[in-house]
Amino acid sequence: MTQTAERGIGDLRAAVDGPVFTPGDDGYDDARRVWNAEIDRRPGVVVRCASVDDVRAALAFAVDTGLEVSVRGGAHNASGSAVVDDGLVIDLSLLNQVSVDPEARRARVGGGALLGDLDAATQQHGLAVPAGMISHTGVGGLTLGGGMGWLTRIGGMSIDNLVSVQVVTADGRVLRAAEDENPDLFWAVRGGGGNFGVVTEFEFTLYAVGPMVQYGLLFWGLDQATDVLKLAREVIPTLSREFNVVIAGLSAPPAPFVPEQFHFQPGYALVVIGFGSQEGHAELFEQLRTALPPLFEFATPMPYVALQQTLDEPNAWGHYVYEKNCYLEELTDEAIAVFAEQFARKQSPLSVNLFYRLDQAYSEVPDDATAFAGGRSPRYATFIVGLGLTAEQLPAEREWVKSFWTALQPHTIGAGYVNALGEDLPDDRVRAVYGDKYDRLARIKTEYDPANVFHRNANIKPA
Repeated sequence: MTQTAERGIGDLRAAVDGPVFTPGDDGYDDARRVWNAEIDRRPGVVVRCASVDDVRAALAFAVDTGLEVSVRGGAHNASGSAVVDDGLVIDLSLLNQVSVDPEARRARVGGGALLGDLDAATQQHGLAVPAGMISHTGVGGLTLGGGMGWLTRIGGMSIDNLVSVQVVTADGRVLRAAEDENPDLFWAVRGGGGNFGVVTEFEFTLYAVGPMVQYGLLFWGLDQATDVLKLAREVIPTLSREFNVVIAGLSAPPAPFVPEQFHFQPGYALVVIGFGSQEGHAELFEQLRTALPPLFEFATPMPYVALQQTLDEPNAWGHYVYEKNCYLEELTDEAIAVFAEQFARKQSPLSVNLFYRLDQAYSEVPDDATAFAGGRSPRYATFIVGLGLTAEQLPAEREWVKSFWTALQPHTIGAGYVNALGEDLPDDRVRAVYGDKYDRLARIKTEYDPANVFHRNANIKPA
């Protein structure tokens, strides 16, 4: 951090209501910490903003002093883009308020809220926003890149349910963006990531969900991987939108419902979620278990909030993480052979391979309606996630992820999900991700961030 910036810290503290952390301050190490334990960056200053005015003041300070800017919502991105060495972190974690209008089925959500905050508030009224699957994920980062999870087949992605956003731009303006106001900016933030400003509030439309949903899990060993994936290929695309089935390559957890002899055994599972009747879920569950008898199974009703937390512990803060993602139009025999071969090579019991089925409501949104960097045709999104409890475990898992992803490339479509791409991507890769939408995004970037202040992302350069 420059001497000019250091001298101005006192003025910055006086200008904001939230706490300001610099190296050596109590709380600094906690303020710079992010979900992925591999990330160990030391920002020059962290401003934990208590209001939109705090965001404006922090941003103005960074621009005036030439400090690189990052924005922290839930800090859940594996690349650690929420924190920047020697720069200024705009920390939105205090802006976590959620207000719900149950009659209008709308929710206003602060830019620092977590999915757990959103789920808790909306489920008080039997409502929910289509979002991610880990409750300590930030609403902001997830939404700006797309946002997919259990409700995607029912309601599309998070961006498909945005009504408006409040954005602080690089020059300090506070703008509302919606279909009827700043529509180009509204189009861009729905999939364009954090390239256009700091989003301090989201307004979502809500769906009636829960409070109870039907949960089921069936688990097979590695020797049945090909049969499991072929069964999934046959059944999942035929399901109505009241069901979602996630394919999961994982090691069986040491949970009470898992027979002890299978604890930590790697294999493939189908996680079967029903948002309709218990009878309908039971019929689907029986169909799957009859077609391919599993090593073990588990089924129970559970609160929707609990469903949203089922992946929290395996993805807890403090793990060492490396991930890659790609899309597949179909689970062809050739692609299935790659999955069956490559998944078995992981070493850490925490590492996983997950598939989301993207169709139904996801595919009913016109491709050009948002800036989302992925096609809307029915497809699978697969995530290869290397996880370790120690830094020593990560190199092997990183190589596993890379080799797995490389082997899949002949079978993929598109350039991947922007939320799993990380930062510091070469320009040609970002262009490939956004395709025909890139030039329009670059023009909008020029209007709202001509100096490219917001570039710690899959960066869209000003035109």
